Amino acid sequence: MQLYPAIDMKDGRCVRLTQGLFDNVKVYSHSPGDMAKLWVSKGATFLHLVDLDGALAGRSVNEEAIKEIIRAVDVPVQVGGGIRSREAAERMLELGAARVIIGTRAAAEPEFMGRLTDRFGSGRIVAGIDAKDGLVAVEGWGKVSSVTAAQLCLKMKKMGVCHVVYTDISRDGMLSGPNVEATGSLTRATQMDIIASGGVSSMEDLRRLRDEGIQGAIIGKALYEERLDLREAVRLFEEKPA
Repeated sequence: MQLYPAIDMKDGRCVRLTQGLFDNVKVYSHSPGDMAKLWVSKGATFLHLVDLDGALAGRSVNEEAIKEIIRAVDVPVQVGGGIRSREAAERMLELGAARVIIGTRAAAEPEFMGRLTDRFGSGRIVAGIDAKDGLVAVEGWGKVSSVTAAQLCLKMKKMGVCHVVYTDISRDGMLSGPNVEATGSLTRATQMDIIASGGVSSMEDLRRLRDEGIQGAIIGKALYEERLDLREAVRLFEEKPA
């Protein structure tokens, strides 16, 4: 299972939100690059970056912080938040991102994702699907649509997408455990790489995700609040037994 330490950026700083609420912010570092280096020193092999300001603005806002991270570490990163055009996706890939995550426009215009996978390759384009009560939320989680997460996943598959970051907003930042059932159900229904996001709080959560057949997990507040040791998690869940 691939683990993805999360670095969420707001105003150039590394922060965490609770349930996606922009008025519920906790700052963990004024240097996202230093935070990235810390996670890599503890064994991170892939990083998950989110431009929170960009998610609201609909364009990249924290590009300097993203560049700082890409320069600072030698592991791949995936970047999301406000990437809603081909040019924006191409810009992040040119900066050195391994993958770009498209959320709002993927929900509004699935065909756009097909054009991106055709141009850049299926492995580099990730659908970010955020859900409240199983329904897709867009525009920085400010609006909830009538489309279910499962319906959108299957549309993404038709467009050539193979990676999906699935966030249960009700669990995000709550340290209450991920929605293993919903994430596992999506994995089985779509046969896609569904990456669980939101609520991971312990090694036991990671075990449950792995045992459900889920191939990836994003870890945020549990790392920042020192509820979970990244080095040990990588050893247990990423490294293959000798």
